[in-house]
Amino acid sequence: MNENNIIVATVIPCYKVRSHVLELLAEIKSNVDLIYVVDDCCPEYTGRFVEDNCHDPRIRVIYNHENLGVGGAVIAGYRQALADGATIVVKLDGDGQMDPSILMEFITPIIDGEADYTKGNRFYNLEEINKMPPMRIFGNAVLSFISKFSTGYWDVFDPTNGYTAIHIDVIRKLPLNKISKRYFFETDILFRLNSIRAVVVDVPMPAKYGDEVSNLKISSIIGTFMFRHAQNLFKRIFYNYYLRDMSIASLELPIGISLVLFGLLYGTYHWIVSANNGNTTPSGVVMLAALPIMLGVQFILAFLAYDIHSVPTKIIHRKNK
Repeated sequence: MNENNIIVATVIPCYKVRSHVLELLAEIKSNVDLIYVVDDCCPEYTGRFVEDNCHDPRIRVIYNHENLGVGGAVIAGYRQALADGATIVVKLDGDGQMDPSILMEFITPIIDGEADYTKGNRFYNLEEINKMPPMRIFGNAVLSFISKFSTGYWDVFDPTNGYTAIHIDVIRKLPLNKISKRYFFETDILFRLNSIRAVVVDVPMPAKYGDEVSNLKISSIIGTFMFRHAQNLFKRIFYNYYLRDMSIASLELPIGISLVLFGLLYGTYHWIVSANNGNTTPSGVVMLAALPIMLGVQFILAFLAYDIHSVPTKIIHRKNK
């Protein structure tokens, strides 16, 4: 892509996608200048298969000598894009679920200075949602809600969607060594993007499912996901409201939590005492327990309102002229 000397690269992490990858590569149009096929120590030798069967000069196969997960594969592609002087890097999965024909919809907001990072949203078009398996709809909806708290991007949805585009200037600012390398990658990078105040924009896209087999087992990662979300939430609040800057919200949250805890502990203690003595809890004690809880909830809601309105809106990359 030669517009304003913009070089577009795609990163395609490959692990057990040999039966789909050639079809995907054939669909990538000429608006992409560089294609990085990252063989993540694939047991099907996908990288060698691509080298033997696809002779597109834009393709470069990168080999990870150990399996690093989807995040590790994408980061390997990001590092190569940095070395090759790419401008925008698009991530496509090798299983064919992501349509390369809509790639311009992901890079245009970045070119126009409206976003630093774009990601797909399969939930935008309600008519398309019925193409998704019901359990996947429910799971993604729950994860989307939780991720809003941990990432700080209250205006984006479908956080596990891997169809993304990012400006190279933003990649330079990211701590690539710290980003989660496996299935938490898509959500963790959102947390890292918020920490550098990058603008993230959702791109509506259709849900697409074929005969691909997911390597993700929900039961094996749900505990890790919840722990990582809680960890990132704590870090984000500490970084944004106490380390980097302070505001009225920095007071609202601890005051709100303290009041709620006081009300719960005070009320529980006196309820237990009254129950053991066979007495009715005095109305004054009930009010003294309920009032701090109600006030505390109001403080917490005020903090959330402030946080929701603090979503980054000013791009951090250098706009191409």
